[in-house]
Amino acid sequence: PHVAYCTLVIPISKSSRYSTELRDFKNQVLGMLETAEKEREALRTEAESAAARVDRLEREVDYLETQNPAPPCVEVDEVLTEKQAAAGKQRKNEKYSKVTDCSDTIASVRAMKILKRFGGSVGLWTKDAAGNSEKIYVFDGTANDTVYVFPRMREFTLFSATRRAARIKLPYPWVGTGHLVYGGYLYYIRQQGPFQVIKFDLTNKTVVDSSVFPAEEQIPVFGLSPFTYIELAADEEGLWAIYATKEDEKNICLAKLDPDSLDIEQMWDTPCPRENAEGAFVVCGALHVAYNTRLPSRSRVQCVFDVSGTLPPEEASLVYFPKRYGSHSSMKYSPRERQIYAWDDGYQIIYRMEMKKKLEV
Repeated sequence: PHVAYCTLVIPISKSSRYSTELRDFKNQVLGMLETAEKEREALRTEAESAAARVDRLEREVDYLETQNPAPPCVEVDEVLTEKQAAAGKQRKNEKYSKVTDCSDTIASVRAMKILKRFGGSVGLWTKDAAGNSEKIYVFDGTANDTVYVFPRMREFTLFSATRRAARIKLPYPWVGTGHLVYGGYLYYIRQQGPFQVIKFDLTNKTVVDSSVFPAEEQIPVFGLSPFTYIELAADEEGLWAIYATKEDEKNICLAKLDPDSLDIEQMWDTPCPRENAEGAFVVCGALHVAYNTRLPSRSRVQCVFDVSGTLPPEEASLVYFPKRYGSHSSMKYSPRERQIYAWDDGYQIIYRMEMKKKLEV
């Protein structure tokens, strides 16, 4: 049998037209891709240029602030001056006799390192301010009964979830962000009627002491941090409590604590205002108060009160912190490392401080 084959013949004119249209479409697509690539490159160049301008502007602002620092945020209060001039009860406002030869003060923030983002917008993270432990203690929020513990900085930085951390469940809930780890003990604030300082042994997980804080009608110590009524701090001299009362509601008060008995050794009315304060810490016996604005901008230490009287407030360096995300909910100074552990809108930050002698100020 014969097999018949049919051949499809496309006219040459149509084939040529299809080929031309395909080539034109290909060229059109290539042109569009080339244009898009040029636009992407232009946007990238523009973004890099804008980042460079912002960086240059921030350096210029830092320089101007160094050359023209803001005046200390201290109000002249005749009543307060009279109080400080007289020796009050409970060794109030007496000159402090230092127990160490520490004579350093902060000159500037040498470096800032953002570790990670962990937990909520408000919290506290710290190391033991007096011991050699490398453990990281994390308080997430302003009211809870659980503390997260990471064995070292590396684990805290790498672990993305709390399931990798050890947990310490406290017998009483803590309030605020003013807590402190010092010499193997956790000192934290409890509120049940009056505020209490709880001393908790981190080794055997028991409460070894507690004390009602001897201040009446307490109010939030920092105007921009309404959740903290007592800020516990440690420096080269030991343990301190930063607080405020209705008796002198404009300014911040300071007390020296005995870490063993929790007794108040000495108390001071400072000239540092509560208004726009967001945090504070103590360095070599000098209270440093950081201020910000209601709409968070750059924090700066704008009031310094030295209990030994060796560093007049008007002669202290006004320290500016780099621009960050929001405002500090806690700032914990480590006298061993000479750096500050800060919590900024959920970000954990380390500030390394540049120090100098008070005599050089």
